[in-house]
Amino acid sequence: MDGNAGLVRRGRLDTITGMRFVAALVVFLCHAATFNFVAPDTGVGEAFHFATESAGTAGVTFFFILSGFVLTWSARPGETYGGFLRRRMFKMYPNHLVTFALAMALFAAASTPPVSAVLNVLLLHAWRPAPGGGNGPSWSLSCDLLFYLLFPLLLPLVKKIPVARLWWWVGGAIAVIMVLPTVAQLLPSTPRFPDDFDGTMLEGVSMYPFWFLLTFPPVRLLDFVLGILIARIVLSGRWTGPGVAQAVALTAVGYVVGLFVPFYYTLDAVSVIPMSLLIGALAVAESRGRTSWLGSPVFRRLGEVSFAFYLIHEIALLFVRSLVGFDHHLPPFTALLVIAAAFALSLALSFLLYHGVETPVMRKWAGPRRTAPAGGAVPAPAPPGERPDDVGEKARPV
Repeated sequence: MDGNAGLVRRGRLDTITGMRFVAALVVFLCHAATFNFVAPDTGVGEAFHFATESAGTAGVTFFFILSGFVLTWSARPGETYGGFLRRRMFKMYPNHLVTFALAMALFAAASTPPVSAVLNVLLLHAWRPAPGGGNGPSWSLSCDLLFYLLFPLLLPLVKKIPVARLWWWVGGAIAVIMVLPTVAQLLPSTPRFPDDFDGTMLEGVSMYPFWFLLTFPPVRLLDFVLGILIARIVLSGRWTGPGVAQAVALTAVGYVVGLFVPFYYTLDAVSVIPMSLLIGALAVAESRGRTSWLGSPVFRRLGEVSFAFYLIHEIALLFVRSLVGFDHHLPPFTALLVIAAAFALSLALSFLLYHGVETPVMRKWAGPRRTAPAGGAVPAPAPPGERPDDVGEKARPV
């Protein structure tokens, strides 16, 4: 533990838990626009696409940074490396298998090559610069797997950084992320996304730069490490960033900027600063006893199921879209009602997944904490009744 960690109360992060659902909602809206319920060449369709174009990518940046933050926030000595991985995998993998099987059964089997299916099941599909098949949003779990494998090794290294230099390391990580879109343009410009993506934000986009910036696990590891650094700053009592109101305003500005900058910068670069500051500001405020409507019981409950919501929402959208007909576009008001129905279906299925799969598996198989021999300690879960580690589960775009 950091020497000054006592300056900050390590408790539940209810506001951030509620914020997870807000992030999941904007990801849902991004995908709803991508599926063209409204004709994309109409004024309403174009406006919907434009307004949500940076929503999904901002959401993934938020959740990757948050993952590093909350794992650091909840870290305790005493759990073995294997115990940590077991706990994280039983949180993530059963939901992945269920949603992968459902996607394959409903629509993905015919278009998913065997190699893609195997890589998807093994959570290795984001390492490959090609559409992965299966349940599309699960690409981010490939990144999660790398994060979990490395976190018990990264945290001791980050703890060796002098507290006074943590902000310099944050600036360095952000600088690298800002440069990467320029580096990505050196990659091959072909192939490009197929005709299936015409009318969406991926129309005409080169696959290699897109894959490198959005889904390639080693690149997204920078966001995760940034979250670890921000958590250490907060826990050490050295937070000098903005307050919540200012961070929210910066996030809104970053979102708008993301609508106008070149596409590759939208994938991470424009979001990384405001999302880092927002997470830090929310955690500092909550550690000082300041609550908000995002920490209410309703939003906390919605936040708890947001990981399941993330994994199931695209399946629900595709199912509803198939009922309408993929070649059929709807009037704006009718499309709004259909999207609302898809959202309701997504939310209902997410509660079923959370209560029927995620929670029972965690109770039965994740197991209690195990004490490691001296010198073999790695992060352990928070005490019973406190679930700050759960706020890091993901809702992701594309």
